[in-house]
Amino acid sequence: MSAKTGEEKIRCDACPVMCFISDGRAGACDRYANHGGVLVRLDPLTVIEGGGPMVPFLGREWDGDIVQGDRPIVDGPIVNGPIRNGPFVTAIGAGTTYPDYKPAPFIVSQMVGDADMITVVTEGIFSYCGVKVKIDTDRHIGEERAIVRVDGEAIGHVMTGEYGSKMLSLGGVDHLTGGTKKEGRVTCDALLALCNCEAVEMTVDDGVTLIVQAGRAPVIDGVPEKLMRVGCGSAAIGMFAQQWAAHVDEVIVVDDHITGVLTEHEAGKQLAMRPAGIRVTGRRSTPGRYFQVANPGTGWGGTDVTDPLTIIKSVDPKVAWPGLRLLMISTTGEQSAYFVLDGDLSPQPAGIPAPLRAIAERIADNCEPSLCSVLFMGGAGGSLRAGVTENPVGLTRSVKDALTRVTVGGAEAYVWPGGGITVMADVTRMPSNAFGYVPTPALVAPIEFTMRREDYAALGGHMDRIRPVEEVLTPAIRRLPRGAK
Repeated sequence: MSAKTGEEKIRCDACPVMCFISDGRAGACDRYANHGGVLVRLDPLTVIEGGGPMVPFLGREWDGDIVQGDRPIVDGPIVNGPIRNGPFVTAIGAGTTYPDYKPAPFIVSQMVGDADMITVVTEGIFSYCGVKVKIDTDRHIGEERAIVRVDGEAIGHVMTGEYGSKMLSLGGVDHLTGGTKKEGRVTCDALLALCNCEAVEMTVDDGVTLIVQAGRAPVIDGVPEKLMRVGCGSAAIGMFAQQWAAHVDEVIVVDDHITGVLTEHEAGKQLAMRPAGIRVTGRRSTPGRYFQVANPGTGWGGTDVTDPLTIIKSVDPKVAWPGLRLLMISTTGEQSAYFVLDGDLSPQPAGIPAPLRAIAERIADNCEPSLCSVLFMGGAGGSLRAGVTENPVGLTRSVKDALTRVTVGGAEAYVWPGGGITVMADVTRMPSNAFGYVPTPALVAPIEFTMRREDYAALGGHMDRIRPVEEVLTPAIRRLPRGAK
């Protein structure tokens, strides 16, 4: 792991920086130190404690907190059927395989029922890595492809929006190593904080200022988000048309993507609602569905609308009538306004009736808490695979054949199809401080490969380096109950 370069300093080869570390000091990554001429790992190896029966994933009413240290979950990992009970040795604190010729720091055997399971753990140095961020909000945060910045440095961009959420792609090798030294450092710092479930403030070019933290509500231009929309305007019409029909003559659900108009919508027609003759701005799609009724923004339904009447294009005097009752509402139910048409067919504000207020509250009740989700994404390349087997492609094939399960800090990982081992994992499923960094710059992420002993032998594994789990469970390791942060 290290080489002495004199009486006082040793060289650390845990990453390409190759620090020379004086006695009593840590390297640039703060992960390794010189202790009396011996290179020591500062963070302890982390073991997730399992055991006990299978229980429901969520045993209580959900309050929107997805970083729940006390939640009961199904013990894992599951490989070819058996469920692992007892300790699971993660790669957190295990050390790395760098340089590439080394076997993984820990190759551990453990009996699971009648199966002898092998878990290979290593902390990978990931230059090819980043995070995908899902932000539950209707608010406009910036145009697709807009640059996302931290401390003025580009660290990623806005991706295609998803249903009820905005998406960011942050990090990646081009930002870590393809730009200036400052861009790489800032990107690495931001990724490390996000992966360790810490808050990061960022700006979007020609957009908003965001505070993103995994498992917490996003803060947009200083305002915490509360609710994720129940659906687009058209979907809201479909869900609540029957409840509205008895209490109002027209409902317009304001939405940046698809604004819904009840009496034009098929739901209103099937309820035999009388046409109201109120047209909204924008591009008409199918009946009762309108695109581009306003510009994107942070107002009603993700538009720039603060006064809902501004999206009314016309009122047809041949169809509308005095006394017509009009409800305008946003996709989360947080904004609503009630109007009654006067003798000139002009909408006049009125107090919202109790039944309509109750439906607005029901819409809000159907909206899930607005959260930020952070998924680490990285490619497991040569050094990682060489740490598992002398024939690296053997590990890739074993993963693709579902003989080897990949976890990241004990959390289930999704392995992308296609070549290589490209994984994604939810950072809130991992123990606290699961990620580190090296100043190349690159993230240090835990990764584990679990398989049966016979499958490990078949892929050309380092069989002579296998250690029984009992030898690994020393008093120095960090023990966490499964699901704890």
